[in-house]
Amino acid sequence: MENFWKNLPSPFTVLAPLDGITDVVFRQMMVKLGKPDVLFTEFTSTDGIISPGGSHVAENFYFKPNEQPVVAQIWGIKPENFYTTAQLVKELGFAGIDINMGCPVRAIIKDGACSALIKNHSLTKEIIQATKEGAGDLPLSIKTRIGFNEEQIENWIGFLLEQDLSALTIHLRTVEEQSRVPAHWELMPQIKKLRDDKAPHTILVGNGDIRSLNEVEEKYRTYDIDGFMIGRGIFSNPWIFNKAVNHEQITINQRFSSYLEHIKLFQETWKGKKNPANIRKFCKAYINNFEGAAAVREKMMQTNTLKDLMEVIKLGTTTVFVN
Repeated sequence: MENFWKNLPSPFTVLAPLDGITDVVFRQMMVKLGKPDVLFTEFTSTDGIISPGGSHVAENFYFKPNEQPVVAQIWGIKPENFYTTAQLVKELGFAGIDINMGCPVRAIIKDGACSALIKNHSLTKEIIQATKEGAGDLPLSIKTRIGFNEEQIENWIGFLLEQDLSALTIHLRTVEEQSRVPAHWELMPQIKKLRDDKAPHTILVGNGDIRSLNEVEEKYRTYDIDGFMIGRGIFSNPWIFNKAVNHEQITINQRFSSYLEHIKLFQETWKGKKNPANIRKFCKAYINNFEGAAAVREKMMQTNTLKDLMEVIKLGTTTVFVN
């Protein structure tokens, strides 16, 4: 299989894997509103995939051809489960597979998974090898952070660069910092030099505090890395990847109609299998940047059914809320 990472524009953009956010429904909205160069699934448990409820967990792996290149992100601690999951990912036709080694959620860290692997190089190596064996020629990437309690560029990032990865995404904060401090972009020149010295073939992606395509271009000129991943920026602007759209000029009706389309797609896709509360949280992404938006969002968050939510949206397009 061709390594798609090698055929992307410079610089390229990536939608970050976000738990409970970047399912097939949201990714379809991204395709419509402004598609990034690469899409990621939600991060998916390898233990869950091979469990009795594995078919439910595998819903995270639903995708449509117009999302390509789309990467399946997985996590866990058992190499044998990474192997089996990687086989499934390859069979499903994903463009790549990514291992989550950066999630800072305490319960996950306690089990030794995700960012806890920063402290466990031997298990990390086993997991990478098992995933490669299961994935065959599917390109393997990793998303991680700059360290656990402190930056560990040489020790951790350097170690990963020795693992013959197709791509490496660095969230420029430590696990301990979570998102409480500005991303440490000042460390990127050191990381890039390390990449150039140890693994020039590995694509390098930066992540942290990117809020617009203008920032992508600015950081590309400053740091000259391959790609840029955006996560939280989509919560205030689902059009963030669209070069032809000025976020400030999106009309109120466009915002309401896009949110309504998202809800209808959610209904059609999941057919009652997922809690309607999952869709309410997206109101902050669409319903913003106009007078009265906060009041509309408050009413939306008070709804209990999709029908009620859609009624609020219909009312929101009138002068009741927006004037």
